[in-house]
Order: sequence, then C-alpha cells, then structure tokens
Amino acid sequence: MEQNSNQQEERTYLPRIGDVAPQFTAATSQGTVNLSDYSGKWVVLFSHPSDFTPVCTTEFVAFQEIYPELRELNTELLGLSIDSVNSHIAWIRSIEENFNTTIEFPVIADLDKGVAKKYGMIMPNESQVETSRAVFVIDDKQYVRSIIYYPLTTGRNMQEILRLVKALQKTDEKSVSTPANWNPGDKAVVAPPKTQEAAANRANEEGIEYIDWYISKKDV
Repeated sequence: MEQNSNQQEERTYLPRIGDVAPQFTAATSQGTVNLSDYSGKWVVLFSHPSDFTPVCTTEFVAFQEIYPELRELNTELLGLSIDSVNSHIAWIRSIEENFNTTIEFPVIADLDKGVAKKYGMIMPNESQVETSRAVFVIDDKQYVRSIIYYPLTTGRNMQEILRLVKALQKTDEKSVSTPANWNPGDKAVVAPPKTQEAAANRANEEGIEYIDWYISKKDV
C-alpha cells in the first residue's frame, strides 16, 4: 500500500496538454532561471536520466545540433536532470571536448526533484532515482502544447521534436491541423464542415484539395 501511495504522489503533478505550464525557479548550468523568463518564446523543456551516461550524451549533442533552427523558430531549449550544477558543468565540458561542439542551452540542476515532480518526469516503475526522457513543448503564452515520453533505454528523435514545434506553430498561424508525416511545405488539413450545407459545398471551395466532405487539405 505504501508503494502505491508513493507512486500516486509522483504522478499527482503531471500537467496535461492545454494546461498552464507549472512555474518554477531553478539553478542551471548558466545561472538561475525562471520559466516566466521565457514568456513570449516557445520552450522545449526536456529531462534526461543522468549526466555522464552514453545515451544522454548522444542526445545532448543532437539537441545542440537542432538548437540553432529552434531559435529561428523563437524556441528555446531547457534541459533538466537531478544532478548538481557542478556535475552539469563537468559533463558539458566533457561533451564539448570529446564531440567538438558547444552546448549553448542551460541545464537545470533539479537536486530536490522539485521541477521533475511538477512535470511528472519521474516514472517510479522505471526508476525511483532518475528522470525519464520527457519532452514538454510550451508555447509563447506558457501553455503546455505537447508531451512526449521515451524510456531510459531509447534516445529521442530530434527531427521529430523539431517537426512538432513547426507543426504546432503552423496550427497557431493558419488555424489548421497537420496530417501524419507532415513537414513544412506539405498541405495541411482543414477543419471539417459543421453543417450539411457546408459539407455539400466543400468540394467547390477554392484552394481545397477535396478528398471527402470530412477530409480536405490546402496549401499553407
């Protein structure tokens, strides 16, 4: 019973898509940050299990590779694990030396698990002591727009994270949805008609690639 109670406590804080992102102030490898500092920008907040581990190291190199393109999309990266600031700094220096890259984004030192608990980043049945590979996309108004979890053993696909940010921003810009495997330049899905009359007229709408009354696409 005690174990189930502890697991429930860890899950209590998990935000959902559409929620206001839980606020925090945290020490990082680049000094103290507040989530509110990023208001007006999109944020990819991600957690990793531990410093000085092989999969996490490959991910940090890969996150840095997409960081310039994310910044062009008004999007910042913010990493997190329950390691100390000193550990983060030492690990980042090792990555920079061994992989000839500069890690430009800050990494939260969440020693008390305060941020990890607010975001449900710890999976008790997988590990009691490490954060999972979680990704939270937070928009410029500080709402949670997407949540992705990977197990400890599987590194993340950076191109999918980049694609996701672009898709969410396109949705906001054009009031459309994006179909499976969408990439910038592809047609987007328009909302289905809400009346019988509109459904009957959908095939005649200008600029629409008509498939059926409930599914049509257009250039965006």
